[in-house]
Amino acid sequence: MSAAGWAAVGAALALAASLPYWLPRTVVALRVRIFARINGEEGIPAPGREVPAEEFKRVYGHPAANGRSRGAALSDLFWYWLSPGPEVHQEHLEPGPRYDDVARTTRQILAGPSRAEWTGLVGRCTRQVLDELGGEERLFKVRLRDLMMPVWASVYYEVVFRSPCPREVRDLITGNADDVVSALKCTRLRHLDRRARLTAYLRERLAHDPPPVPLPALLTGRERAYYLQGTFFNTAVVQMSEATAHLLLALATHPEVQEHLASGGPDYLDRVIDETLQHFPLFGVAHRITTGEIPRAGRPAIPPGSVLLFNYPEYQRSGTAGAERFDPDRWLSRDTRPTASIPFGVAANRPCPARGFAVLTMRVAAEEVLRRFRLESSAEHTRSLPSRGPCLLIPRADTGSSRLRLRLRLRLAAMRLADHWANVPRSLTQLVLGTYMVWDARRQGLCRNYFAAAPGGPSRSVVGSR
Repeated sequence: MSAAGWAAVGAALALAASLPYWLPRTVVALRVRIFARINGEEGIPAPGREVPAEEFKRVYGHPAANGRSRGAALSDLFWYWLSPGPEVHQEHLEPGPRYDDVARTTRQILAGPSRAEWTGLVGRCTRQVLDELGGEERLFKVRLRDLMMPVWASVYYEVVFRSPCPREVRDLITGNADDVVSALKCTRLRHLDRRARLTAYLRERLAHDPPPVPLPALLTGRERAYYLQGTFFNTAVVQMSEATAHLLLALATHPEVQEHLASGGPDYLDRVIDETLQHFPLFGVAHRITTGEIPRAGRPAIPPGSVLLFNYPEYQRSGTAGAERFDPDRWLSRDTRPTASIPFGVAANRPCPARGFAVLTMRVAAEEVLRRFRLESSAEHTRSLPSRGPCLLIPRADTGSSRLRLRLRLRLAAMRLADHWANVPRSLTQLVLGTYMVWDARRQGLCRNYFAAAPGGPSRSVVGSR
């Protein structure tokens, strides 16, 4: 082979070897540009040039920043991912009697269990799922999001229906939630048949054995099934699974923090949770459509019909010294505690309904896992967590023999390499599937057509794609 040929081979090998370092970031940048094209010129980033970080909360909490779906091109995409049922999903309902009815019902359902009952319920459901791992292995390799999803499926079923969740129903809920979150992360296409099976079960259950808390009176029977499916068995299960996976992965990748838990007590674990939610907020960008003018001192008013794009990660990074460092002790003092922190949203504008007990329940689930296992991971930890959180669980009862330590080092090295290269095909998959779903969502126009057909937003079926 000529010198030029060898040079070409060397360049090709160098390019291939460098793929994990630049390709995933390039693909993420391309996906951001695709989303920006959807937002169009009406999209106003916050924080950004027009809405700086110091105005973030005030603009977010303004009464006119209350539109949710109608009039924003981005809504078509979210309705597509949540179909069927986005027209009655609490997060996507427009302000008005239907939203008030749904939000009130959600508060009543979540207010049912006392603090002690929440603790007992989450502990019991976590132990049940951990028991299913078995007891023979010295090392368990798991995906943390997959491990925790059945826990929260069982928890929220019992919160809604006040009875234990049958295994087959837990599988229905988990399959539905995994389908939704995988589509949101663009790692898989949507599979509406999985949601249809859960919807059919809920409609049957509501017809013969409804929950003790009366469901929203302004919704039809079908919409009540969609409401429970979307609010509790989609959003609640997904968000709590992601939150707990982030917490456990943060402990697995920061062994010094995990070791300190033995002497730090529950207060220290709460600080670890705060720090985890600061680094890896569950919400990416929340969009709101202004229904009136938002006046501002010294700046042009934000006109009605504007699409405000509230970027949680960007806001939480602003104004925090050493924001890249994972430091639970920063929450000990008012002087070091981040001021730009909204892990559960802004109180004046649809905050997370679970904000009152999310930290408590995350702590209980984490304590149950840590009581049995030491956590180890060499995987990359990102906010979107498309890898689902690869992790090794080492039973606490293990004495830590030299043979086990060698095996652990080898497994972690293999995990690091596999995770490193898995980003390449996964990022390309996300680009292709994300682009397709954006196109298909715009083509179907679920949200746009819903409001065009009925300006007041009456109930009707949203079919979606398969």
